[in-house]
Amino acid sequence: MELAEEQNSQLRIRNSKLFCTFVPLITNIIYYMKFETKAIHGVRHTNNPTSENWGSTVNFATTFPIKEFGVEQEFEYSRVSSPTRKDFETLIAKLESGKYGFGFASGMAATSSVFTMFKAGDHFVFGLDIYGGTYRIMHDIFNQFGFESTFVDTTDLAKVEAAVKPNTKAIFIESPSNPLLDVTDIVGVVAIAKKYNLLTIVDNTFMSPVLQRPLELGADIVLHSATKYIGGHNDIIAGAAVVNDEGLAEKIRFAQVALGALVSPFDSWLLLRSMKTLKLRVEKAQENTLKLLAFLKTHPEVVKVYYPTENDNKGKAIHEKQASGGGAVFSFTIKSEAKAKSFFESLKIALFAVSLGGVETLVTHPSTLTHTEFPEEEKVARGVTRTLIRVAVGLEDADDLIADFKQALEK
Repeated sequence: MELAEEQNSQLRIRNSKLFCTFVPLITNIIYYMKFETKAIHGVRHTNNPTSENWGSTVNFATTFPIKEFGVEQEFEYSRVSSPTRKDFETLIAKLESGKYGFGFASGMAATSSVFTMFKAGDHFVFGLDIYGGTYRIMHDIFNQFGFESTFVDTTDLAKVEAAVKPNTKAIFIESPSNPLLDVTDIVGVVAIAKKYNLLTIVDNTFMSPVLQRPLELGADIVLHSATKYIGGHNDIIAGAAVVNDEGLAEKIRFAQVALGALVSPFDSWLLLRSMKTLKLRVEKAQENTLKLLAFLKTHPEVVKVYYPTENDNKGKAIHEKQASGGGAVFSFTIKSEAKAKSFFESLKIALFAVSLGGVETLVTHPSTLTHTEFPEEEKVARGVTRTLIRVAVGLEDADDLIADFKQALEK
């Protein structure tokens, strides 16, 4: 009996050593996997060959016992570092082709934390057609602390370069933009930024890493409202930032710890769960979008549709070069504000609500909801009129969505 136990013990030791030999190989295989495989297997806890913890589990601990006096350890206090948040940050970095990922309590928490890297007197170039929350924090909050900003049409690279000043530190873009789906040449903006030693910051929420990965195009910082496609079920508020540069990573990590605007362990776990189906969800929503667009373009109440791969979008060729699809968000204009009102009130399946990227189709009114921070004259000048409707297409049956839009338009 003792001899058998001794042989089993030696066998376990040999197996353990063999497993440890192959751990680096497993890690490298995962790194080079294609997107959908990486999203499912990108985080594996394989340090213990007998462990059942091959996937992520949620760890709610706020503090961790110190193992050795005077020796720093990875997990001490969860505002600084947390096992479940680390798993989310590891996976979002891999999906965005980055080295360092950071999880935040919201997309705006991520954006705000990134801007703490800068100081009073610094100047930034922003896209003219950007998310209202980004405009708000710069115009109403950071400007109070001496930040300067210029908003330009980033689809025109000449205007982007002309906006650069001696004190400019970064160019912040969305492509496609919100809500008019304008396309900015990310590679072109990166070239301008490098010419003047600036950072390129890209909000990649609309595309998700499934369709576009700005770090691969030379961007320095990628931001996400993880509430949207990464979460994907309209039940999580979260944000993320991803970088490749170690120096930038240290600055963002400091802001993350100092400000404490963190994504919780439970939400981190939910995000990890959701990311396993990210590619499937984005592709299905995009498929539904193309069918819904085909219907709307023939409807007499619809004046114009806005979508990155439409022929009348001047950035169509650029978008098709830097992204692998048009996504699942589009906007369209209707003949009158009264018709817009009746459309929203008549929907039976699609929800009249803000946000995007979930399994439900959400229809919103940018002028009175997502872009209220812009002055009325600026909204009109930018094309965000009261007849503009933005649609974030979900995963319902496309025929049901078309029927719903049809009856709402014809009320």
